[in-house]
Amino acid sequence: MKLLRAALGLLSLLGPASAVEPVSLGLAIAGAAASAITGIISYPRIYCYFRECCLQWHDPRVAAALQENLDKKLFGQHLVNKVVVKAVKGFLNNSKSKKPLALSLHGWTGTGKNFVSRLVAESIYKRGLQSKYVHQFVATLHFPHAHSINLYKDQLQSWIRGNVSLCPRSLFIFDEMDKMHAGLIDSIKPFLDYYELLDGVSYRQAIFIFLSNAGAEKITEVALDFWRNGKTREDIQLRDIQNALSVSVFNNKNSGFWHSTLIDRNLIDYFVPFLPLEYKHVKMCVRVEIESRGYAVDEDILSRIADEMTYFPREERIYSDKGCKTVDAKLDYYYDF
Repeated sequence: MKLLRAALGLLSLLGPASAVEPVSLGLAIAGAAASAITGIISYPRIYCYFRECCLQWHDPRVAAALQENLDKKLFGQHLVNKVVVKAVKGFLNNSKSKKPLALSLHGWTGTGKNFVSRLVAESIYKRGLQSKYVHQFVATLHFPHAHSINLYKDQLQSWIRGNVSLCPRSLFIFDEMDKMHAGLIDSIKPFLDYYELLDGVSYRQAIFIFLSNAGAEKITEVALDFWRNGKTREDIQLRDIQNALSVSVFNNKNSGFWHSTLIDRNLIDYFVPFLPLEYKHVKMCVRVEIESRGYAVDEDILSRIADEMTYFPREERIYSDKGCKTVDAKLDYYYDF
C-alpha cells in the first residue's frame, strides 16, 4: 500500500490530470498498481493476510488461541489441556525439529477427541478443517475394504507426499483408528521417522493426529482406581496412564495400531488420554451449547438432559457412556429453537 501511495504521490507532482496524456496516466497508474502488488507478494505476511498460506513461520497467537479455546470449551480433560497445548506450542517453536509431531488421542465417544483435533486445526489455520492444508481421513469412509489395503497404502503415501511437498506444515487427522485395518497405518512410518529428507522432501514440520476409542477401557480403569481410592480425577498424571495406554492400544487386535511399527519404533510422541466424563461435565456441555445458540439457560431443563444420559459402572453411575455426544439432539427436543 505504501508503494501505491508513493506512486500516486509522484503523479500528483506532475500537476492536474489534464496536463498528462490519458495513455501515459493509465500506464503510470497500472505500473504503480503492479509495483504495489509485487510489493505485497514480496512480503508473505501481507500476502497471507488476504489469502490462505501454508504456515511457514511460528505465530505466538497459535498456542494462545488453542489454550483459550481449550480452557473455555473442553471440560474434565486436564491432561488433554496440558499435553496438547505444550506439544503443539513446543513443536511450532522448534525450528530444528527432528521429526513430525504425532499425537494419538484416545477415549470413549463424546469425550472430546474430534473437538480437540478441530481446535488444533483452527488454531493453526483460520479455515480449520476446511483449510487446504488440513487433511482428514475417516477409516470406515476412506479405507472400507480389507482386500484393498495395498491400494490404500499406495494412495495414502502418495497423498501425504504430495501435500507435504506443497506445504511442509500440513496437518493430517486420522479418525476411527480403532476401525482401521491393521497394517495400513504402518505405510506412513517413513514420514513419521527421523529422516531429514525422503526423495528430496522433508516431513519434519508436518503434524499427525490419530483419534481412537481403543484404550478407553484402560483409561477408565485408571480413573476408577483413583476415584475408589478417594482421589480426584485431577490427581491423575500423564505418567499414571500413558505407558499402560500405549501397551493396551498396541495389543488391541481390533485397533489399527495393533502391533504397529509406529508404536514399536516410538514414533508416536504422546498418547493423550481423554477421561470419561462425569455428570457435572455433561451439565457444562449442555450449558455451553444452550448459550452458543443464544438462549437463556433453564436450569431445570439442563438437569433433566444430564439426568437422561446413561452412566457407568452400573452401580456407581459415575461416567456418561456417550460423554457429551448426544447433547445437541436432546436440546432440540427440549427447546423450541
